[in-house]
Amino acid sequence: MSGLAVQRNKAIVGENAFAHAAGIHQDGILKKRETYEIIDPKIIGWDQSELPLTKHSGRAALENRLRMLGFELEKDEIDNIFSQFKDIGDKKKFVYDDDLIALVEGQISRIKETYQLEYVAVAVCSGGIPMATIKLRRGQELLVDASTGDGAVDAAMKAVDRITGLHGHLVEYEVRSVTEGKDAIGEVTVKVNFDSKHLVTGKAASTDVLEASVKAYLNAVNKALL
Repeated sequence: MSGLAVQRNKAIVGENAFAHAAGIHQDGILKKRETYEIIDPKIIGWDQSELPLTKHSGRAALENRLRMLGFELEKDEIDNIFSQFKDIGDKKKFVYDDDLIALVEGQISRIKETYQLEYVAVAVCSGGIPMATIKLRRGQELLVDASTGDGAVDAAMKAVDRITGLHGHLVEYEVRSVTEGKDAIGEVTVKVNFDSKHLVTGKAASTDVLEASVKAYLNAVNKALL
């Protein structure tokens, strides 16, 4: 009626009045809403309290959102997803449902990992030759090597080949944005031919497309080693 926008943090009627981002607050709301809310949000027209997932969110809020999305996971699966969730939360302001779905899909499709990515660094300059340094973990052993290539992704994959001893031919490479914005998660899918055998598909997701590319390639490598 006044034509003035309501401030987001305005008490009772503001958009953030019933939004709880801190982990301890979210856990309290899930256990007993009255702990942090003295009135029901529906009284003033809000459907329910909001629990936006951020780097401060705890395990209880994550499990609640996963259940709302229809996922029933084992404890060890949730442990792995929670660790990845925290990593993403450090890079993004909010973690959205599509981000969580990508994490769950990655967890469900996980296989025995002979090699795990510990570190990737790429040096690229205009007119120069890209170089990638890769550190992989194989059990308790750390393996490091470097390679040049036709672009950062090619250099990184060649460095992986030098470590693993496999020589993959990248047949297909696809990047899909899972969410919107500059901090969106990128999901990479690769199809790789190892030593003229059948194609192996690898998939991974990360806010860093290069990291997702290397992890997707490693996913294919680990499948080829089964």
